[in-house]
Amino acid sequence: MIANYHTHTPRCTHAEGTEEEYVIAGIERGLKLLGFADHAPYPFAGGCYSHIRMRPEELKGYAQSVLDLRQKYAGQVQMPLGVEIEYFPQFWDEQLSMLRDAGVEYLLLGQHWSDYCEGGFYNGRPTDGEDLLAAYCHSVRQAMQTGVLTYIAHPDLLNFVGDEKVYERHMRALCREAKGCGIPLEINLLGIRSGRHYPNRRFWELAAEEACKVVLGCDAHTPQGLLDIAPEKLALDLVRELGLELVETVPLQSF
Repeated sequence: MIANYHTHTPRCTHAEGTEEEYVIAGIERGLKLLGFADHAPYPFAGGCYSHIRMRPEELKGYAQSVLDLRQKYAGQVQMPLGVEIEYFPQFWDEQLSMLRDAGVEYLLLGQHWSDYCEGGFYNGRPTDGEDLLAAYCHSVRQAMQTGVLTYIAHPDLLNFVGDEKVYERHMRALCREAKGCGIPLEINLLGIRSGRHYPNRRFWELAAEEACKVVLGCDAHTPQGLLDIAPEKLALDLVRELGLELVETVPLQSF
């Protein structure tokens, strides 16, 4: 692994360690590129604040911290500035404008919630509801169609425990959209590291059948998450077994 585009900071309230500690760990890991992509803030209405994302007033400080470290460690590791975003159409244009103004360079999509400000269903909860599966896949497909995403983080997050044929129909459509848009799908190493329900083998079988490109993402919420190589080995086993097309680096999609 020579590049990781999925690194968090404590601003999201559920990560630990300083930005510099992540950089030092990334260099120790041998990464050539370490992209920061903390959970993006949103211009929510009515004074709503998220408990899992940085606040809007923290965005400039986040950007400056990455830019300062980029200068300090120039020549040792590339350090693009990104965010992990969710697709909420009612805030989309205003949010992209806010992110551009702060100097953000790339976007990862991680569609954790069905509604903003944690007001809806968390997509990692088990469900047999086709409506929730369909809503998740629709949101991800719509986001891909905007043409501004670098890749999709943990696309198999939706924890569907219902009919396999229903799962296949909706997730195959998602994979076909990713293939058509040329957007890689992330095999999430945090999911392996912490024993979550993803990576979901049945999803990656569909991705292989649809010839999707895949990328590995540490989804590091601690510096140690960059140093642990065991999840990468298991992910590579999955890639080889299913014949997935792995890309080590991803072009940053401008927005």
